[in-house]
Amino acid sequence: MSSPEIASLSWGQMKVKGCSATYKDCKVWPGGSRTWDWRETGTNHSPGVQPADLEEVVKKGVKTVVIGRGMSEALQVPPSTVDYLKKNGIDVLVLQTEKAVEEYNALAAQGVKVGGVFHSTC
Repeated sequence: MSSPEIASLSWGQMKVKGCSATYKDCKVWPGGSRTWDWRETGTNHSPGVQPADLEEVVKKGVKTVVIGRGMSEALQVPPSTVDYLKKNGIDVLVLQTEKAVEEYNALAAQGVKVGGVFHSTC
């Protein structure tokens, strides 16, 4: 199963190829995507992305996770979150969201089992 291409990104809107939904923040993995609802884990810009935000993506068997920190990189990613991924043998890229989407799409096009979480505003 391949990772779906992120078809478009603009402030507050993301579209994933093969999915009719428009996301504000999204999670993607080989074979799927869904809204990333920060309320599920109590996520805020600070302290930022928690391991709980990534568990679902990790369980899909990804080799790499790309984290999009927002257009202005307001979303934090604490060292504990990066450590969680590394301890699970997963490569991690933490980037501004436009760069993160570019990297994610490039990896997906190469057939890498890549997943990601992306914040499309601040």
